[in-house]
Amino acid sequence: MAGTFRTYKGHGIVLHSLKYGDSSMVVHLLTDVRGRQSYMVQGVRSGRGRGSKLALFQPLFALEFEGLDSTRQQMHRFKEVQSGIILQHIPFDVRRSTIALFMAEVLYRLVRESEPDPLLFDFVWESVGALDTLDEGVANFHLWFLVNLSRFLGFFPGNRYRADDWFDIREGQYVSLRPSHPMAMEPAMARLLNDFVECDVRCLAEIGLNRGQRSAFLEALLSYYGYHLDAIHAVQSVRILQEVF
Repeated sequence: MAGTFRTYKGHGIVLHSLKYGDSSMVVHLLTDVRGRQSYMVQGVRSGRGRGSKLALFQPLFALEFEGLDSTRQQMHRFKEVQSGIILQHIPFDVRRSTIALFMAEVLYRLVRESEPDPLLFDFVWESVGALDTLDEGVANFHLWFLVNLSRFLGFFPGNRYRADDWFDIREGQYVSLRPSHPMAMEPAMARLLNDFVECDVRCLAEIGLNRGQRSAFLEALLSYYGYHLDAIHAVQSVRILQEVF
């Protein structure tokens, strides 16, 4: 029986976890070596495991692991698992943990492939580290993440921005004239889109937005995503995000 298992090492980002039975859980990860995968974790909800394993599987937590792959079982398992990034702020700051919950759910809903995507994985892994360590501009982080995630999902803005442009959501292009259809960002939103495209994550505080502007731009981004990927509408944590920011 033991010979049917293959081991492999990898890094992963927790997207979602679900209770399974009395003491186990199913954890969905975005991994560097296997793309999106599901893992069965046994005994994690027992009194013995509560203080150790359970804490690892929070939304957007980064892991290092040794996995077990078997042709006899549909889900992978862990031989060993530990933190991949020691988080200093996300678990203890409601703003960061709210953004982490949103980011994890967006990835859970939108990234379905079981093939590895190194560029996407590296972007997400580095984003976790940036969210945890960012000194200023945290309130803009989810907007920066959505704008730049679109690069890896296939609908990143396809041309250069010019002053007073509109943004045609259907075509994924900045345009000088208002499109004839309603799927467009007005010039103020198009300028913000370009600001987040060009902004280094460490400089997010330089994009000065109030609560209303932040909410309006998030709605514009969700419309942009929704045109290309309908699954964005299933993201429930948007409401929590809007309450905090």
